[in-house]
Amino acid sequence: MKDDNQENRRRMRYFRYAVFSLAALLVLSLGFALIPPEPPAPAEPPFSEQARAAALEEALELRSAGQELAAAEMGGAAGTPAADAMGQVVTLLTIHARALLPPGNAASAAAASPQAAPPASVRPTAAPTSPSPRGAVPIAEFAADLAASGRQRLKDAETADGGMARLLAGAGTAQLLAAERLGAAGALEIEPQVTARQDATLPAPACPATPSPANSASTSPPAAASLGTALVAAAGAELQTVYGYQAALTRLPPEAAGPASEFLAQHHGLAAQADEYALVQCGALPPQPPGYVLAPGFLDAPASGLAALETDTLPSYGDVVALADGATRAWALSALQAAARRAQHWGAGPNPLPGLVLDEGQLPPLPQ
Repeated sequence: MKDDNQENRRRMRYFRYAVFSLAALLVLSLGFALIPPEPPAPAEPPFSEQARAAALEEALELRSAGQELAAAEMGGAAGTPAADAMGQVVTLLTIHARALLPPGNAASAAAASPQAAPPASVRPTAAPTSPSPRGAVPIAEFAADLAASGRQRLKDAETADGGMARLLAGAGTAQLLAAERLGAAGALEIEPQVTARQDATLPAPACPATPSPANSASTSPPAAASLGTALVAAAGAELQTVYGYQAALTRLPPEAAGPASEFLAQHHGLAAQADEYALVQCGALPPQPPGYVLAPGFLDAPASGLAALETDTLPSYGDVVALADGATRAWALSALQAAARRAQHWGAGPNPLPGLVLDEGQLPPLPQ
């Protein structure tokens, strides 16, 4: 009897252990179920958004530094070439910052841009923050930072999405040229961006050279068709510019004829390259007309006429940048920079965003 009681107590003890263990397991499982899971990390912004945010941040930093330098220059002697150049740079950077504001409410730009932290490939360059009045070194540093910003924008334009690539290409080109003008005004050396053709091997054609009846009813992808049209337009603009240079050469003074001859050779090459790229995209090249109608007064002021022709080629290259990628976009970026520099050579006014048809009145204001 005594042994039976001990056995029963032992069994009850095991039973209670099992019940307590089960209860503890139930409590723990309920606790884990009630604890909310950690929210997933926010997705990394697309590269184009990162490039836009980095460009906006750097434009605002350079603009602030430029305002300080402009105030210092004007305080020393208003109307000097360096002061005028700094004022133009501040205006340019203001336009860039307005164009780079994120979509939507412009007042949220200051809070929106830091959220998209730029990667190393779009890291902004530090701008000078404490320039000394009339000091050559701060201006040199500012011009170098402005040129570095322009090069970074052009590098980002090689990878960004279409419309953003065009905006970055225009901003980068304008900043490079502004840095060169600022360097010239302050007797500083700013190394120009080297632009070279980067299409050693053209890609295979995107469609057959001669459409067959079986696929004549099919249509090419809209992007490819638009790119072919843009390349045909760029080729046409180049041929018209060639015609203008040929007409202007006999009217230019001797000191301007040499550069004009070099630019004419460049335009011949660009027209041929645009034709090659257009054929790859199955663009329909029209017959070359025997001549073009030049603007009234072109022969009386050939330098101004050439500046206008060079400026007119910029939107076509902006279209190609927005629609193309790879070697075709690299070629268009190079051609865009070269055309903007040639337009500046002939006296064209500073273009805030080469390659874009800009309406400044439609840009949002900067947040205070």
